[in-house]
Amino acid sequence: MFSINTLQEIFASLKHNKLRTILTGLSVTWGIFILIVLLGAGNGLKNGVTSNFSRRATNTVQMWSGTSSLPYKGLKSGRSLDFAEKQISTVDKRMAEADGETGIINKQSTITYNNEYGSFGLRGTEPSYKDIYKLELNQNSGRFLNSMDLKNNNKVIVLDQKIVDVLFKKETALGKYVKVGDIMFKVIGINTKKEHWGDGNAYIPFTTAQLIYNPDKKFESIAMSVNGLETEEANNTFNDQLKSTMSQSLRFDPNDTQALWLRNSQRDYIETMKIFGGITLFVSIIGIFTLIAGIVGVSNIMLVSVKERTREIGIRKAIGAPPATILRSIIIESILITTVFGYIGMVLGVGLTEIVNMIMIQSAAQNPSETGMQVFKDPTVQLSYVFISTAILVVAGVIAGYMPARRAVRIKPIEAMREE
Repeated sequence: MFSINTLQEIFASLKHNKLRTILTGLSVTWGIFILIVLLGAGNGLKNGVTSNFSRRATNTVQMWSGTSSLPYKGLKSGRSLDFAEKQISTVDKRMAEADGETGIINKQSTITYNNEYGSFGLRGTEPSYKDIYKLELNQNSGRFLNSMDLKNNNKVIVLDQKIVDVLFKKETALGKYVKVGDIMFKVIGINTKKEHWGDGNAYIPFTTAQLIYNPDKKFESIAMSVNGLETEEANNTFNDQLKSTMSQSLRFDPNDTQALWLRNSQRDYIETMKIFGGITLFVSIIGIFTLIAGIVGVSNIMLVSVKERTREIGIRKAIGAPPATILRSIIIESILITTVFGYIGMVLGVGLTEIVNMIMIQSAAQNPSETGMQVFKDPTVQLSYVFISTAILVVAGVIAGYMPARRAVRIKPIEAMREE
């Protein structure tokens, strides 16, 4: 333990060497502050991108048929390849990781309600489409398509919120009838999920769309959820197997790059997370080197400090001060400097990240993004990282003060007093 006299002595020394104390403290404060800010920035980027993916379908594979560019088993190139219900059944039977497959019929159509109208995307699809693409229909926004709608070829429609805002203004859309081209459809649901682009889509039963728009039962897109594909390699294997399966079903060369187009959202998500994992690692490395720079600064200043006090140490030993007491006072001085200024750096760093986070929350509340996209979100740092970083600097300060002080107290008083 140490006495009041020891503390008074330490404070007197700090006061007498203000510049040295401030320089040492700034090294500690700056190291902690920059580390927290860098980690906060990395977390903000990662959280922003992760929040975007949380509203998107990240385990979705969608494919589009194209035109063959290579001859295959006597068949010429340049053939238009279209899906039929046979291909949906083939995927269901042969692709174990696939789930909830649905054909998609895409059209652009004029949708009218009273005097309001607009040109919007029209999609004929099945009930599984809602889960595949994470559409949002709450208890006040009706329902999505169901199996009875498909079985009975019902003329019902689900509208994106963007379409409702254009056609219905302040009126309630549920239960009303809209005209799609020349055919009336009843509005049974509203998708409130914010789309990142476009003017919105409307969804009708797949069977109804087949009857109206595709009497030959052909369409050009199939979507599905995938399960168990946790790595980039697994997703690449699935893509290759899916393309091979479709090449057999539609009879095109598996190496034909124009015959089939695939978009694997799960693979894109994994790749993006890898990129941001690398960014986080890079930012962390920079922060650690900044912390090391602070440690080096503290060590150098403490080394100079002890060297300057070698004469003082010799005098104190000559008048009977025990070496342990001298050593303890230097170590306590080092602990005080690193702890106090480390705490200041911690408060400033955490304070800055919290202020930025608060400003972003308020800005998002006042000016909600039309796209729903976020680049930066919650740029805060776990307190455990903050305390560990501060503890590292404190320990470094103790070691930086102890090593030269230990050497100094071993010098004979007469030799120490000769030091300039």
